Amino acid sequence: MASQSSGKPIADADRALALAREVLHLEADCVRDLAGRLGEDFSRAWQICLDCRGRVIVTGMGKSGHVAGKIAATLASTGTPAFFVHPGEASHGDLGMITGDDAVLALSNSGETSEVLTILPLIKRLGVPLISMTGRPESTLARAASVNLDVTVQREACPLNLAPTSSTTASLAMGDALAVALLESRGFTQEDFARSHPGGSLGRRLLLRLEDLMHKGERVPAVAAETPFRDALLEMTQKGLGMTAVVNEKRQVVGIFTDGDLRRSLDRQLDVHRTTIGQVMTPRPRTAPPEMLAGEALKMMETHRINQVLVTDAEGCLVGALNMHDMLRAGVV
Repeated sequence: MASQSSGKPIADADRALALAREVLHLEADCVRDLAGRLGEDFSRAWQICLDCRGRVIVTGMGKSGHVAGKIAATLASTGTPAFFVHPGEASHGDLGMITGDDAVLALSNSGETSEVLTILPLIKRLGVPLISMTGRPESTLARAASVNLDVTVQREACPLNLAPTSSTTASLAMGDALAVALLESRGFTQEDFARSHPGGSLGRRLLLRLEDLMHKGERVPAVAAETPFRDALLEMTQKGLGMTAVVNEKRQVVGIFTDGDLRRSLDRQLDVHRTTIGQVMTPRPRTAPPEMLAGEALKMMETHRINQVLVTDAEGCLVGALNMHDMLRAGVV
């Protein structure tokens, strides 16, 4: 448990480190305690959110407001439409954002926050279910709610037992628990997550396919197996992908020749004037279909330690190519 502070600044780095560990242990214990208190109230709150035909309106003041904003964002990004409404603004017009199809999740550690209590009669008049999240189950807010989620903590991690620390961590964790329970109940998938996060690298991994990134047509380096070594090098240089595909008369891929193959070939002191690319290529290279997700292709490249991918159709014919730089430019990596 965090010790009481004398109010004097800490000049000792070891003491600061020890106090930091105390804070983390204390907050971890507070979150762990929540699991033992979950029961019928949580199930009722989950059901209210699951049955909600509109949005879950999350509200809170001060530090609870910051946590409420994060919970709203997490719900919205995991399949439960939600947004944050500031309780102070709600009584000055923003309450009009709430409809009869919505549900309200109100956060207040004390359960007595005046700005939140002010809008309770208006919420009741709308007839929408109210979920409270408080550290005092006997508080005004908790008693007015359809169901209360108890986030009581023994003490704040602040040595003065004043600054909201353990209490906000507990509320945040409870919000995450609710969001994840709803996520699974709704059958929320990776693709659903990607659609709500198209700007992030994870979203691009889950949305972009190779056909969206690959070089096509004349931009794809390709030569026949009988092509002289030096001509194949010219093709690689002109197309700038650090490799060339080797194809047969039907344009089916039979091999690949990369910058790595070039270094190994030069070590063997080959005659660049008499050697054909078919003699030094890597046969049966790994290929991918155009509909493969960029994230899957990236995993394949990392697993097999390759920097280029040849894209082929169902008949094994070359239709595109890309390398790790294309992944980087697209923000997949």
